[in-house]
Amino acid sequence: MPGDPADPRVAASSSAPAVASGRALHPEVPPDFDPDIPSREIILAHLRQLNKQVSPLALAQALNVAVPAPIGFERRLGAMERDGQIVTTPKGLLRLGNTDDFIAGRVQGHRDGFGFLLRDDKGPDLFLAPREMLKVLHGDRVLVRATGDYRGKPEATIIEVLERRTNKLVGRFLAEHGGFIVVPEDQRIKHDILIPASETSGAEHGQVVTVEIMQQPTRHSQPLGRVTEVLGEIDDPGMEIEIAVRKFDVPHEFSQSALKQAEAIPPTVQAREFVGRVDLRDVAFVTIDGEDARDFDDAVFCEPVNLGTEARKRPGWRLLVAIADVSHYVQPGDSIDDDAIDRGTSVYFPRRVIPMLPESLSNGICSLNPQVDRLVLVCDMVIAATGARSGKVVAYQFYDAVIHSHARTTYTDVWAA
Repeated sequence: MPGDPADPRVAASSSAPAVASGRALHPEVPPDFDPDIPSREIILAHLRQLNKQVSPLALAQALNVAVPAPIGFERRLGAMERDGQIVTTPKGLLRLGNTDDFIAGRVQGHRDGFGFLLRDDKGPDLFLAPREMLKVLHGDRVLVRATGDYRGKPEATIIEVLERRTNKLVGRFLAEHGGFIVVPEDQRIKHDILIPASETSGAEHGQVVTVEIMQQPTRHSQPLGRVTEVLGEIDDPGMEIEIAVRKFDVPHEFSQSALKQAEAIPPTVQAREFVGRVDLRDVAFVTIDGEDARDFDDAVFCEPVNLGTEARKRPGWRLLVAIADVSHYVQPGDSIDDDAIDRGTSVYFPRRVIPMLPESLSNGICSLNPQVDRLVLVCDMVIAATGARSGKVVAYQFYDAVIHSHARTTYTDVWAA
């Protein structure tokens, strides 16, 4: 668990530099490293936008690098040329390199500090050494060049970060030696996030927090972030759920516009809404769910029927399945619909549900609670009980209806009956 004294990352954090200037250097920074030198990403982005050859002097001036250019800038250009990102022409001008030999993919981190590139072209994974993982976070999309072999596995060097996928994370807040860090809960991320003193949001040592990444990592600098939410102590009841929600980026807050729309929906079915619907309120529908279910989106009714003619009666069943008619209240493109699309489904934890719809709908007007009228879509089926088609649907129809659930039952109740 992050923050545990036995966690080697927490032990290592005791030597983390204090954050005073808002820029933190990696402990292994070379003596001539200049944090004000433009990153590879910035240089490449400028060359792409320029779309023509340029002299090193003009490039330095365009990127606000001191002239004459410091040795750090020259070394960065040299390293980029070595990696094939840029090329120097016979006239001494710079242009983008040929990317045909580069491989794009997604970074998958490992708790031991190394990682792998999961290739877009579905080719074999490429090993990323810990020194390469210093540049990225788990999930980032990158461009790499195959550079060798590591214990029988192809190895790669990261040439460019194409997309940063981790902009926020959850972890333990630690106050160490005058500085502040957050140790990510996801152990595939080995970076400690440096937190300036002005960006702690009042978090205390050991608490679980959510962090927004303000500055992504590089080979020689750790990521910089700010605390956006203090979740509480690690042993607080339900904290494992709070961590999981944020670790897996589960949407758990509705937009204000969606909440406002939900508030405007009447909590009971109005008589005018019966128009065009089959009135099945006298039919003994029941819901069947688990003991701890809070929302009921379907109800059933079943009765024996006779199939065929009077002379050739055959036994069968009529089964009605009613599904809550959410589409009556939620229209494509409105705020609730947009939020529901982002969520995709309700998420069920042992002691908590994160609903796809605001609670006034999911547990209210769109839940088939007992002894209240509800709008539904019904599938009305006839099922053969004997003969070659026994157990098969022999007729069906769909229609809009209104029902009045007679009881809320559980699987245990039904099985016992």
